[in-house]
Amino acid sequence: MQRLLDVGRFETAGSRARGRASTDGQVGVRAGARGFAWPFALAALALMCSSALLVGLMPLQLSVLTVFLFAGPHNWVEFRYFVSRMPVRWGRSRAFFRVALLGAPLLTVAYAVWPHAARAGGWGAAGWLTASALWNTLFVGWVVALVLLRARETRGRDWSWALPAGLGLAALAWLYPRWWGLALVYLHPLLALWFLDRQLRKSRPAWLGTYRACLCLLPLLVAAVWWLAAGGPEVGSGGALAARVAEHAGAEVLRGVPDRLLVATHVYLETIHYGVWLLAIPLVGLKTAPWRLGRIPLVSHPRGWPRATALVLACGALLVLALWACFSVDYLTTRDVYFTAAMLHVLAEVPFLLRLL
Repeated sequence: MQRLLDVGRFETAGSRARGRASTDGQVGVRAGARGFAWPFALAALALMCSSALLVGLMPLQLSVLTVFLFAGPHNWVEFRYFVSRMPVRWGRSRAFFRVALLGAPLLTVAYAVWPHAARAGGWGAAGWLTASALWNTLFVGWVVALVLLRARETRGRDWSWALPAGLGLAALAWLYPRWWGLALVYLHPLLALWFLDRQLRKSRPAWLGTYRACLCLLPLLVAAVWWLAAGGPEVGSGGALAARVAEHAGAEVLRGVPDRLLVATHVYLETIHYGVWLLAIPLVGLKTAPWRLGRIPLVSHPRGWPRATALVLACGALLVLALWACFSVDYLTTRDVYFTAAMLHVLAEVPFLLRLL
């Protein structure tokens, strides 16, 4: 009996020692994470400041260069991130994913088709704006449906605001259809910052405060971009490509604002967007290098689809190479086609962002 008591005491002491070691290890990991927060912040500030300087001095050139270099790769990394977050079995999220996977392609097709239909049908300016307002309303309805479906999966959180907010946004879509489209152009790059915030909250919480402090400098850097770009010539008068870049930045809507400032602002936000997806998200959101697929649930799970997932990602990499080739042959046409097809990745961000909330 005495021997059993001694063994019990020994095991208890060992358990306590292991518990202390485990706790010390967790504290060490948290301390290490805090230590790496400052290098992360310095790298982020270096990217933000250097981008502001270059974009302010050469907005049109940076617009052409950043889209050429980073548009395709950032879409691939974003798709890789979404694939890693896709569950093998949807369970009670089945309706959510069905609405997401059905709505995003249909809305993208409608977005690509309706301008051609408007031209072919001779709708005129009024018909064009009506078609835009209708698409915006369908988009809002799709987002509201996803929010309500997500609300069924989360307990203890009030999502009742979604329906009245959706109705208000739909009304604005009909009152100001051109402004609504321009808002999407400028708000979409900021979604990457929200993604990074939510991902840091999950995987690197010790970095979150430092990251948010860096974001407080973003309005000042945008002001610096304006100051640097204010003295340059207008962008839209530099040829067909320059005119298309200025139009995409909202020169046709905000006629009272110099188009150089609009282009510089849009290019700067897009550059930050590309930096988040190509550098920050792989660092904090992926458990391994983007090209290593072993830790993706769709690949590693016994019920997953490893070959199909690898094939889709390989096809995506080939599309990136094809995009670079097309940019080299006809940049203007490829840019138009890309920004139309890129609506799919804009829409795909919505359900995955909702999954992080």
